[in-house]
Amino acid sequence: MIISAHQPQYLPWLGYFDKIRMADIFVLLDNVQFKKNEWQNRNRIKTASGLQWLTVPVMYKYPQLIKEVEINNRDKWQHRHRQAIISNYKKAPCWSLLEEFFEEIFSPKWENISQLNIHAVKRLAGILGIKTLIYIASELGEFPENPDDRLIAITKHFNGDTYLAGSGGREYMDMAKYAQNSIKVIFQEYKHPVYNQLFGDFEPFMSVIDLLFNHGYESLKILGGEK
Repeated sequence: MIISAHQPQYLPWLGYFDKIRMADIFVLLDNVQFKKNEWQNRNRIKTASGLQWLTVPVMYKYPQLIKEVEINNRDKWQHRHRQAIISNYKKAPCWSLLEEFFEEIFSPKWENISQLNIHAVKRLAGILGIKTLIYIASELGEFPENPDDRLIAITKHFNGDTYLAGSGGREYMDMAKYAQNSIKVIFQEYKHPVYNQLFGDFEPFMSVIDLLFNHGYESLKILGGEK
């Protein structure tokens, strides 16, 4: 059984969902430290004038965990994000596919970034047609603080024999620890597909919503590299 894990991100890119797709069980690591200026509270869309960041304003105090980071709802971020998406994707071929999803995202008042991201990741995975079981780390119990020990413990929690890591894991993972615990490590080697987009030349590394708006229910095949 293949286990994988990652921090919950805001409207993540294609490779994130490919990692979920490749695993039997995927764990959202909401109980690790929040990283400022990364992907936990922002992502990018393509517009007629170039790339645009969609950033959820947060009230972060080092060293808070992701699940502890509150959203700054004094900022009208939901209205701003809604308008940006309408302005740039209203004429996309599969616009209607995500209308209900964004109503769920932009109508309620979310208290913290973890709740928002977990809901969005689960819903987007479902819309894509990914069948992987998704769990929340903080709901599973206590795990070691050391990153490798934590991932080993999570893999063992589900009786997994294989851990799926991102390609960057080669640079910092202690492979001997996994071997000592009889856990095989495989690395995701994601090749970004080229697909039809709005607004001219292709731009990679957008939020997965860019793919969904343009290709709808064919998105999972494209994301997974199928012709």
